[in-house]
Amino acid sequence: MHSRGKNLEHLADAGSPAPLISLRSTGGVDNDLVNGSNVLSKLNAREVREQAGRALREKVGRAAHSFWKHPEGRQDPITTLQAADIDRIPELVPIRYGRMLQSPFAFYRGTAAIMAADLVATPSTGIPVQACGDCHLANFGGFATPERNIIFDINDFDETLVGPWEWDVKRLATSFVLAARVNGHTESAARETAIACAHAYRKHLARYSKMHPIDVWYSHITAENLFDLAHERGRMKKRVKEANRQHGSEVEMLKITNVVGGKLRIHDMPPLIFHPKAASASEFDETVRETFRAYSASLSDERKTLLEWYELVDAAMKVVGVGSVGRHCWIVLLMSASNDPLFLQFKEAAPSCLEAYIGKSGFSHHGQRVVMGQRLIQPASDMFLGWVTASVSGRQYYVRQLRDVKIKPLVEQFDTELLLSYAEACGWALALAHARSGDPAAISGYLGSSDEFDEAIGKFSAFYADQTEKDFAALKTAVHRGRIPADLEN
Repeated sequence: MHSRGKNLEHLADAGSPAPLISLRSTGGVDNDLVNGSNVLSKLNAREVREQAGRALREKVGRAAHSFWKHPEGRQDPITTLQAADIDRIPELVPIRYGRMLQSPFAFYRGTAAIMAADLVATPSTGIPVQACGDCHLANFGGFATPERNIIFDINDFDETLVGPWEWDVKRLATSFVLAARVNGHTESAARETAIACAHAYRKHLARYSKMHPIDVWYSHITAENLFDLAHERGRMKKRVKEANRQHGSEVEMLKITNVVGGKLRIHDMPPLIFHPKAASASEFDETVRETFRAYSASLSDERKTLLEWYELVDAAMKVVGVGSVGRHCWIVLLMSASNDPLFLQFKEAAPSCLEAYIGKSGFSHHGQRVVMGQRLIQPASDMFLGWVTASVSGRQYYVRQLRDVKIKPLVEQFDTELLLSYAEACGWALALAHARSGDPAAISGYLGSSDEFDEAIGKFSAFYADQTEKDFAALKTAVHRGRIPADLEN
């Protein structure tokens, strides 16, 4: 078995009998293929692996990816959503649903578990990658490397797990159809964005399949690459310049801190940012400090030395994202002796929503699962990335900088041309992620040089966007009837 296959097998199945990809898929994939023990993982020649990928079309035709049909016995989507609320902070759950009610696309951002259950019934070639797991267009963006260069990539890994490459492609492409519809674009334009996303994925994966592995590993998508894709270079250049002008923590300090009793504190903005009530404040402070010490001790020596230049000043709870609302999340403010701020985020790491369908992670610590998945997928990762278990609650967290020169796409403002360019960028970034963690020659061999797969994904995305809109309507009905609590103001 070549080394890349070994790495994936270890990530997917360390100490666990679960297969890399569920045998419940309808793709008719051989058992040997699913478990990574066939010719694809034993032969090194790129041409042979590419040929083996082409042979998979006999079992899983590319056009088979076109279809989505509401399966008989499909679980009520509201029940699926409520099942994920059990271990969330109860008083924050209404915020989660309030955010999901903003639009079908906002709803989609919080329904990775629903789509994972649906994707089990779709065709799969059985070629594993380190999947993002919640691959939608809002989970991509620009950020700074340790060398302070702006690159574009996936930036959310809470659900990452070894799994089918097709699932990421389908979830990403569908998000473009939903965003286009919400923005008022025509149905043909919406479908074109999904096709463009799949086309970019296929084109760039073919290029990566012909490169040396180490060259793939060092590859990244630069700001200049994005300028070349964009129809509005000027506006994009302006956003990159503004983002790079200030350190992210400096921007955050101006936004969310004030001076109380002569001390710098994180400013309470309930219910989104808040310190625990007085009765539990001392317990929270002790938990944060003990967990922070355990986290810092886990860092490599050089990063531990860097962190020692900072002192923990304050910490508060923070509501983040859509799908993550209700999970325990802290922001921690640290200051250097020269009053330079550093914000770290401690975010609860729960089991991936994919695990119920493709097997448990090989990592017993879900913070480690997230961090290792991020390091495998991203060309450059946050230098403070780490994981830790809270000493009192036993909750598992992963740690990263709260914001470090991050550029968030303003998708709700995208016209048809800009959304199309962004679809190409995201498809490219996903191809790089899968080329780093999977077998690009086998996947590229399967995809081929025609647009058959691209068109299939365009059709699937429209079908599944229709399903998402029906599920969104079901949520609105559940809120109206009092079955689901929703806070529409936050």
